[in-house]
Amino acid sequence: MIPYEVLPTVNATLNALSAGFLLLGWRFIRLGDRESHRRCMLGATAVSVAFLVSYIVYHLKAGTTRFPDVGLVRGIYLGILGTHTVLAAIVPIMVIFTLTPALSKRFDRHRRIARFTLPIWLYVSVTGVVIYLMLYHLAPHLTETGRTS
Repeated sequence: MIPYEVLPTVNATLNALSAGFLLLGWRFIRLGDRESHRRCMLGATAVSVAFLVSYIVYHLKAGTTRFPDVGLVRGIYLGILGTHTVLAAIVPIMVIFTLTPALSKRFDRHRRIARFTLPIWLYVSVTGVVIYLMLYHLAPHLTETGRTS
């Protein structure tokens, strides 16, 4: 079994993989390669599901990790976290509403919805990595250097 302490790093890696799959999938559809697009988007979905499971397991075990009170940096962190959290709550629903018509070969409907889903899903994936870096790498450094208020 994986120690729960490594799950934040696993989660950030899964978010980065999701972002990579999303960007590749977008590129493949722009090139007209539907099969590669389909594989990338299903890959993004799979790693996002794995992320969600890992995220829940971690937070059931570890609880909440708070960012130290370091003025402006904390404000930036909370701003990113706030938008990330709200959008992350709706991404799974958007993904289902985007994937369902694609799997049913209703590509006109899929395209209309995907135009909204892709940028939001990509934002959530990228900001997930940013939040990880700020919380687990920047925040401890700020605390060690005595820059807390």
